Amino acid sequence: MDHSAQHTSARGHGSVHSIVPAYLLARLAQSGRFPKAADAARQTLLAGRPKFRARLNFSIDADGALVAELGDAPNRTISDAGGTETLPGVVVRAEDDPPVDDVSVNEAFDGLGATFEMLLSAFQRNSLDGAGAPLNATVHYGTDYDNAFWDGERMVFGDGDGEVFLGFTRSLTVIGHELAHGVIQHTANLEYQGQPGALNESIADVFGALTEQYALGQSAAEATWLIGAGIFTDEVQGKALRSMIEPGTAYDDDELGKDPQPAHMSDFVQTAEDNGGVHINSGIPNRAFALTARTLGGNAWERAGVVWYRTLTGGLSATATFREFADATVSAAEREYGEEVTAAVRDAWTTVGVLDAEGTRRTG
Repeated sequence: MDHSAQHTSARGHGSVHSIVPAYLLARLAQSGRFPKAADAARQTLLAGRPKFRARLNFSIDADGALVAELGDAPNRTISDAGGTETLPGVVVRAEDDPPVDDVSVNEAFDGLGATFEMLLSAFQRNSLDGAGAPLNATVHYGTDYDNAFWDGERMVFGDGDGEVFLGFTRSLTVIGHELAHGVIQHTANLEYQGQPGALNESIADVFGALTEQYALGQSAAEATWLIGAGIFTDEVQGKALRSMIEPGTAYDDDELGKDPQPAHMSDFVQTAEDNGGVHINSGIPNRAFALTARTLGGNAWERAGVVWYRTLTGGLSATATFREFADATVSAAEREYGEEVTAAVRDAWTTVGVLDAEGTRRTG
């Protein structure tokens, strides 16, 4: 596929996956309390969906000799859209360049690197495609643009409106989440509709959380399990866009409403909006992963994360339902680790109502 012809706008791009769901922006667009944010939300909604590198690793062998080995390395390029909706923008920092004066540029650069390091260390995956794909991002997209998205080729960050949303490069979970859509695109390529779409969003949240936890050295017990913490202003009654461990509790604000995510299949939301509730119903598999990781203890990327990654890359159908994905994670746990991990996975899916008490599929 020839990517030499660059998109001039993100409007109408079919592969875009955004971090802020349309239902939240639609609610904000009606705000009387935040007039600037309301206008920014309307403009954001109108904007639509919107080479290999290596590094030397040094070690000392058993005889005390210095050993130099080539290892995988990221290849990052950050561009600046300058407040326009034209992509990719002007290149402002490449892989070998030092930090610049623009905080958003440096945050994006560091976030891409943190995601690369998590994928490589936890899953031995060399970038998004497993073969060293370049990591590209654009900052300062649009005017007061209230979102960040993966457009199939690059990460794109808005600066927020300043009343409700701050700059989206501030959150490492947002960066890890959006880049994870690239991993999903190169593996199971889950349909972005209904339950497969909610799994697409959930797996992206899993990778976003793992990126932050890996970068901070946090255990599953220490982690907040919040997605998008730090992107709301102090005016908002909320701590993040989503909570993986407690879906439905991330925000409760007079203007934005209450976080609509369910934590159990009994509360599964049937809707034609949000591509069939992809950002809403992702709370159910999100909680299953967080429960699995907390039950197992230690670092979430080491066992729970490996099980989810093996499931994603193990022949998962692009139309997988929650039940099919749950069954596949149980099978992956059995192959990879044995009964302790398998039991934790099975119990988590049972707790959220996807599997029954015996760990089999629910009917109906």
